[in-house]
Amino acid sequence: MSAPEIAIVGSGINALTAGAMLAKSGKRVALFEREAVAGGCMRSETLAEGVTYDPLATTFVLWVTGAAHAALGADLARHGVEFCATGTPTGVLLPDGRALTYKMDRAANVAAFDAGHPGDGGQLAADLDGFAADADLLFGLMGGDPWSKSTAKLLGKEAWKRKPRGLAMTMGGALQSMRGWLETSFESDLNRALWAPWCLHAGLGPEASFSGQMGQVIGFALEVAGAPVVKGGTANMVRGLIAIIEENGGTIRTNAEVSEIMISGGRATGLKLSGGEEVKAGKVLASVTPNQLYGQLAPAPERKDDLRKYRYGKGNFQLHYLLNGPVKWKTDGLEDVQLLHITPGLDGVSKAGNEAERGMLPEVPTICVGQPTAADPSRAPEGQSVLWLQMPEAPRVVKGDAKGEIEVPADGQWTEALREAYANRIEAILAAHIDGFKESVVTRRAISPAELEGYNMNLVGGDPYGGACSLEQFFLWRPFADTNRHDTCIKGLYHIGASTHPGPGLSGGSGFLTAKELGA
Repeated sequence: MSAPEIAIVGSGINALTAGAMLAKSGKRVALFEREAVAGGCMRSETLAEGVTYDPLATTFVLWVTGAAHAALGADLARHGVEFCATGTPTGVLLPDGRALTYKMDRAANVAAFDAGHPGDGGQLAADLDGFAADADLLFGLMGGDPWSKSTAKLLGKEAWKRKPRGLAMTMGGALQSMRGWLETSFESDLNRALWAPWCLHAGLGPEASFSGQMGQVIGFALEVAGAPVVKGGTANMVRGLIAIIEENGGTIRTNAEVSEIMISGGRATGLKLSGGEEVKAGKVLASVTPNQLYGQLAPAPERKDDLRKYRYGKGNFQLHYLLNGPVKWKTDGLEDVQLLHITPGLDGVSKAGNEAERGMLPEVPTICVGQPTAADPSRAPEGQSVLWLQMPEAPRVVKGDAKGEIEVPADGQWTEALREAYANRIEAILAAHIDGFKESVVTRRAISPAELEGYNMNLVGGDPYGGACSLEQFFLWRPFADTNRHDTCIKGLYHIGASTHPGPGLSGGSGFLTAKELGA
């Protein structure tokens, strides 16, 4: 077999996207995955007999609204990949039982917000319409290559249309925090609470710059595309992308850990596997963290200070349930909400996030409850329900418990006892909102931040976003201030993945951009 033109380290969404696009364009590609299963954060496992769940990522709204899906969607459909969604992508549930749902229906959403406070619905419509008017500019900057001719052309066009001061006003407005947006747009605490947790899914807190803009991005996307999951489990997406690669002559190897990127004369020439095997390649794409790339695979002493300063964000805590029956919410109208946040509201999100930032177990964590079987009943036998819970505010190293109840190991590491004690806290909050919850539980599985890293070494300390997403470490400054596209200081070596622009999430963005740069 001839040597690949392009070797790719990893097999997550960006690696598979790049591999599929490059293979379709006629390039010989080969992917190398250290784990026994390909997919990175896209995994499906068995929770009980006949029951499929996604232990890590599950929602594909970024994919179905992105450029990679436009390029590969028809091929994926041909290989049996199907997306499922209800008409109610998200909602919020407060401790007192009040709830608000958000639908793929503008009129219904406006009416629901107005019911919370007269005028809030009109403001929601105005904010989303305002975002839509700026969508070409904002999506172009968030999803395009910051240093490309197309981005320069976009900025020039917008500066001509808006005038320089108008463009500056638009860009400045995009830096608004989630708290700033919510407190100036909506009077109802329930309406504010609907959006407050969503900044967490962008790796930001409600006081962070740009978090308000991300809230509007998410609101716009959810209303248009819902919160789709892959029918039969996220692993079917992995199988579909691999099928595209293989039918176009590409290969993927699992249990193939890359120990070194071979470099000669300042150029990447291939890979060396941990067993000593060498694979020659014309170009190398590495879907890894900066620390892995420049600290291990292709050591760059000149990056030592950059690596020291590169920060990782909070960890995630996952919790999964199989219930022997439907989910009996005490509050009506929540049975088909795909991603329901249980939270005290905006201040509660701030409090829990601050506690986690300081290494504390949050007293009242923000709980994101996914109901995958509401959209995809094939994941469990008839009559049973799967719940997918994500807590985005978990300390990577635990210094203490904000509630003062859970004993924390002296070394701050996540243990089985700590994991289960924290899961009990989350379960108590959840059970308070569901009739007969504890009696209906068939299986429970908790996954700590440390165990997330065990699934995928790119999730450092359980950070699912490949590094902190604060403004100084995002956009054209991701991962480093002098970053230039996905090129590196080594010719023929390209850095992709969540640690690079356009950042984390199941969009395949960096894989798409790099594949296009290489001629796909």
